[in-house]
Amino acid sequence: MDKQVQIERAQRFRALHDRSRVLLLPNAWDAGSARIFEDLGFDAIATTSGGVAWSLGYADGEHAPLEEVIRAVWRIVRVVSLPVTVDFEAGYAESPEAVAASVRAVIDAGAAGINLEDGIHHERLRDIDDAARRIAAAREAARDMGVPIVINARIDAWIIGGEAGAAERFDETLRRAQTYLAAGADCIYPIALADADTIARLCTELDAPINVGLRPGLPDLATLAGLGVARVSTATRLASLALSQARDAAREWRDTGRFAFLDAGFAYPELQRLFPDT
Repeated sequence: MDKQVQIERAQRFRALHDRSRVLLLPNAWDAGSARIFEDLGFDAIATTSGGVAWSLGYADGEHAPLEEVIRAVWRIVRVVSLPVTVDFEAGYAESPEAVAASVRAVIDAGAAGINLEDGIHHERLRDIDDAARRIAAAREAARDMGVPIVINARIDAWIIGGEAGAAERFDETLRRAQTYLAAGADCIYPIALADADTIARLCTELDAPINVGLRPGLPDLATLAGLGVARVSTATRLASLALSQARDAAREWRDTGRFAFLDAGFAYPELQRLFPDT
């Protein structure tokens, strides 16, 4: 990608976090899904680590080789004109220095933003200072490359907390958010936080954009905006929905021998027009 174009996309993506309205981020898992989301008129696109990993034939959780993930990001960026922010899990590296190298690679693929999470294999929280150093290393890598990416710091206290109660989880989330913002993060993502009152309190306590992951049972977008949410994303849910629909259709065909349901509402001609022939 042309460097100036990438810088402009990163600047545009950053401007979308001004909290004047909720930024809607559908999470793509390949170039096809990304192009569909662009055609629907979204302002930016995120990736889903789970969906990308599945499309490459791996389990989620940094099991896909970094080189294959980077290539998948490159393919997504190639077919859209929107900013693309990458779910970069924990940075595909053990040390802050190695995180910096990985971040340089994903920026080189065209990313306008990244997620970095502080959970380790969805089992325990990373030491807060270590997590902050990794964010600082990512920020320094972006500065070195001259691309003002948006760093979305994912805090896993609501999915990894052991016996901690809601009050302890909130305090830990707030402590980590403040530390990560000081280290160079731009946005905070308390994944799995779904309680409206707690979301509102976090938005009040932090002078930073808050990302909420959409799920059934959450308040609608107008209500989330009223709570102070700046950005919403879909994580693996769109990829899961697409794969679920494909599985159900294939099972119906196998079990009944009928296939009228394969008459898709969004079919070959409509899909074909979304992609260049070169």
